[in-house]
Amino acid sequence: YCVEFRTESLSQHCALETRPYARWMQYLREGHTVCVACQPPAMSTATQRCSGDGHNAHGDKILHWEAIGNSQCQGTWKKIRQLEHCSCPLVHSFIFT
Repeated sequence: YCVEFRTESLSQHCALETRPYARWMQYLREGHTVCVACQPPAMSTATQRCSGDGHNAHGDKILHWEAIGNSQCQGTWKKIRQLEHCSCPLVHSFIFT
């Protein structure tokens, strides 16, 4: 499944990332919608959910995220909706880890 979030805030360290494999962090923007896929092995076998997917978060609950590979690139987002069938666009698509 996938979860759509609206990015509320992010640290300036995301825009400063220049390593080739991590340049995607430069494209994160406040107010943009991102789509995050929950796939094995990030999915718990017991719950069939990914940690941090905002399962019980609705409305204005602010959730925190952190980029893998640059712990200084972090921020907050709000859950918009969960999609049982992923249809994430190639841009602004991520995977839970």
